[in-house]
Amino acid sequence: MDISRADHIAEQLEDLILTGRFGSGERLDEHRLAEEFGVSRTPIREAFQKLAVSGLVQQLPRRGVFVHQPGPVELLEMFEVMAELEAVCGRFAALRISDAALDDLHGANARCLLAVAAKDSDDYYRENEQFHRIIYRESGNRFLEQEANRLHRRLKPFRRIQLQFRGRIQQSMEEHDAILAALRAGDSVGASEALRSHVAVQGEKFHHLMASLQNAAE
Repeated sequence: MDISRADHIAEQLEDLILTGRFGSGERLDEHRLAEEFGVSRTPIREAFQKLAVSGLVQQLPRRGVFVHQPGPVELLEMFEVMAELEAVCGRFAALRISDAALDDLHGANARCLLAVAAKDSDDYYRENEQFHRIIYRESGNRFLEQEANRLHRRLKPFRRIQLQFRGRIQQSMEEHDAILAALRAGDSVGASEALRSHVAVQGEKFHHLMASLQNAAE
């Protein structure tokens, strides 16, 4: 999947923030980053806007752009809400999804599998993102779709880093298969439970996420 230059820079900056290159509260220098990435200031500004949506930076008028990372409680709360939003999307989508959208989901899942074979976690995330967006759309509830997309963007860097855990991509693929099967069967309860489990980061998954972030920062 082709991505814009600003998207590519935003992903690189996400990685630099999550691996400790830029610490929480540090000001990001637009001019220096433009030189480092070999681009004009425009894609840097666009990347900053994308990072602001995910909450990794704060843009303060007349002061600049500063790194901000959520604490463990805030992060856990966001993932809890995300899991419930996705569960509701799955429940509604199982009753409302079209045959064409099911085919689109199958296609997105097939592209995820290609990314697994290529061992490309970033490409897997991008195809995984499309998989989820189709489900949000097929919930048939525009407000729910917008809220799910908004929080999904907010959690993007943390959902991406999860995919670097050993065995997580393969596990994610198996979860996708269960979600797709439930949606094809019109099983609203099964789709809801499968999506909630797929997104939730409580217990061991959350421990691994926080340990990964802490190790990166150190």
